[in-house]
Amino acid sequence: MFTGIVQGLVAVKGIEEERDLSRIELDLGELAQGLELGASVAVNGTCLTVTRSSNNGGVCFDIIKETLNTTNLGALTAGSLVNVERSFKVGDEVGGHIVSGHVTATASLCGLRHEGHDRVLTFALDPQWLRFVLHKGYVGVDGASITVSSVDRENSTFSISLIPETIERTTLGKLALGERVNVEVDSQTQTIVETIERVMQDPQMRESMMSQALSGDAE
Repeated sequence: MFTGIVQGLVAVKGIEEERDLSRIELDLGELAQGLELGASVAVNGTCLTVTRSSNNGGVCFDIIKETLNTTNLGALTAGSLVNVERSFKVGDEVGGHIVSGHVTATASLCGLRHEGHDRVLTFALDPQWLRFVLHKGYVGVDGASITVSSVDRENSTFSISLIPETIERTTLGKLALGERVNVEVDSQTQTIVETIERVMQDPQMRESMMSQALSGDAE
C-alpha cells in the first residue's frame, strides 16, 4: 500500500524487451537503501515488484503484458522520468490518501492552463470510471495523491490544480497535451457509489432503505 506522496522523480536507466514482458531498471539512488528483493514500489502509481538491485542504486522490475497494456508504463524509454514511492510502513504518516497501486485506467491530458502560481490540468477519462471521481475528492494521478478541482461529466473530464511543489517534484509538471497518465480512483468512493447504484436499481432494497429511514424519523 502507498500514500500517494511521491518520494522521487527518477530516470529509467534501461529497458529490456522480451516476449510479453518488459524489464525496466530505475536509478533509485538513496531510495534503494534497504530495498529487498520482492518489495513493492509504486512506479507512476503502478505497484511493481523488485526483481534485482545493484549497489549503485539501480533497481529492476518486470512488467507483464497486462500491465503494459493497461498503464502508461509501456510508453517508457531510457531516460524517461517516473514518479516513485516505496510502500509505507504501519505507523508512517499518511500525507495523501491510501493508494493500492492498482491502476484503474489511463486518462489523456486534454487541457492545460495557468492560474497564478497554479497549473490546471484537465484529463479525459472514460465515463465508466469518471463516475467515481468527485469534486474535492481524491484521485491518484501517476501515483500522486491529488484533490480534484472540478468534474465535467458532460464532456467526461476532470481537472486538478498543481502547486509549484508538485510541479517541481513529479512528472505532472512536465506533461504535454495528449500524454497519458495512470489513474487510480479512491476505493472508498468507488465502494459507496457502486453500493448506491445497486440500491437504486433494486426496488426491494430501495423500498427497504426508505422504510428504515422513515422508521428512524418516526422515533
